[in-house]
Amino acid sequence: MAEQRTRPTDVGVREFLDAAQPPRRVDEGHRLAAIMQEETGAEPVMWGPTMIGYGSYHYVSPSRTSTTEGDWPKVAFSPRKAAISLYGLKDLPDGAALLPELGAYTEGAGCVYVKRLEQVDEAVLRRLIRIAWSRTDDPAR
Repeated sequence: MAEQRTRPTDVGVREFLDAAQPPRRVDEGHRLAAIMQEETGAEPVMWGPTMIGYGSYHYVSPSRTSTTEGDWPKVAFSPRKAAISLYGLKDLPDGAALLPELGAYTEGAGCVYVKRLEQVDEAVLRRLIRIAWSRTDDPAR
């Protein structure tokens, strides 16, 4: 079984956000961190070198050749240069169904990309965060 590379670290979230580039990502990152903390009630934790996560769940992903297993944040984000990456928002059916109401975004395999936080509907974003936060360790969910 492969070792999980992205894990919680002791790196300071505030210091990481203060160094984000371009400069608008600093403000957007702090705003998004506050929104996620308000909606989850959890303290943010750095996962790996670039992801800010809230809570965690245990996953098991079997494939034809091996099983991948580990822990992952219920909801997370990374204020990257080109776009903000949002994790967990489309993992559950209710989140996937609500996602089209978010505003301007694109999708990757496991995340949602937002170029500017001001281009999304904050009320919908908050609902998506609450849906992601509701995740349980039950793989049948």
